[in-house]
Amino acid sequence: MESPVYSVEILWAMGAVIAIVGLWLGWLVGRRTSGTAKKYQDVSRKLDQVMQDKKTYENEVVEHFTETAKLLNNLTDSYREVHNQLATGAATLCQGEGPISLERTEDKPDQTEIPAHLAHIQPPLDYAPKSSPEEKGMLNEEFGLERKPQGVASEKKWADA
Repeated sequence: MESPVYSVEILWAMGAVIAIVGLWLGWLVGRRTSGTAKKYQDVSRKLDQVMQDKKTYENEVVEHFTETAKLLNNLTDSYREVHNQLATGAATLCQGEGPISLERTEDKPDQTEIPAHLAHIQPPLDYAPKSSPEEKGMLNEEFGLERKPQGVASEKKWADA
């Protein structure tokens, strides 16, 4: 068998390619095993854990308030049933003179509602309105003053002198 003959240029090119590939692989391995990469992975892992804990907490809060709302609605319904039971019993036992049930109050108009004739009320004014456009208003500087004609005032000055 004959040994293959390679030119020096091909050997140098192959060496350069192998060196570049070796340097690139060394850079990748070094980057993955460096302290900075480990710190980055730790921080990333901690951030993921914090985000997961926050999501779990938010779900627990939503679940808590949902359950609280359900229980409060049940309590309201139970209170209404107890009140109606007591009112019905009182009406029966007191021969109709007892308190009325909640169901019977829903048919009546609201006693706290303002009647229509009283609904349009104006607040008090902090000024006196004019009765006509020619009238001087209270904020006019001449309001309530009676001015004498100019001639009378000047004659009085000459008479005093």
